[in-house]
Amino acid sequence: DKSVKVAGDVFTNDIIYYMRTQHNLYVGDRTAEKIKIQIGAATEDLDLPPEEMSVQGRDLLTGKPKQVQISYREIAKALDKSILRIEDSVMETLSQTPPELAADIYNTGIYLAGGGSMLRGLDKRLSQKTDLPVYIAEDPLRAVVRGTGITLKNLPKFKSVLIK
Repeated sequence: DKSVKVAGDVFTNDIIYYMRTQHNLYVGDRTAEKIKIQIGAATEDLDLPPEEMSVQGRDLLTGKPKQVQISYREIAKALDKSILRIEDSVMETLSQTPPELAADIYNTGIYLAGGGSMLRGLDKRLSQKTDLPVYIAEDPLRAVVRGTGITLKNLPKFKSVLIK
């Protein structure tokens, strides 16, 4: 019943801040988004790590265009605080879960939805934190909308879950 408000935009801003502070490189939203998609990771321990990426931006010291090579490990570090917030929120939610629902979660696992769920290694990292299986929903970008639609079509069936 709790949605964690650490969205992809937060990850994008984390990357912009990291590039600025660690590489003295100013990158825009589009470049940060591209970094997130191409080499973004929730952990430094990936089974199939992406290759390093060339990133262009403006050198904050000289004002000139500049290019640097970055690795997924750097991006995992850049996103770590936001991912810790997700972990904390998941653990807090689990601690407040009614017993019947806790049994369901234990048996079926946790499903991640939304664009942030596609971050490499997020499912593995949350599984290690919770000791539960964690899955990425089928078609994660549309999963929330589809679930809401199903719920609205079957409101009487879901009323007890939705309204306290």
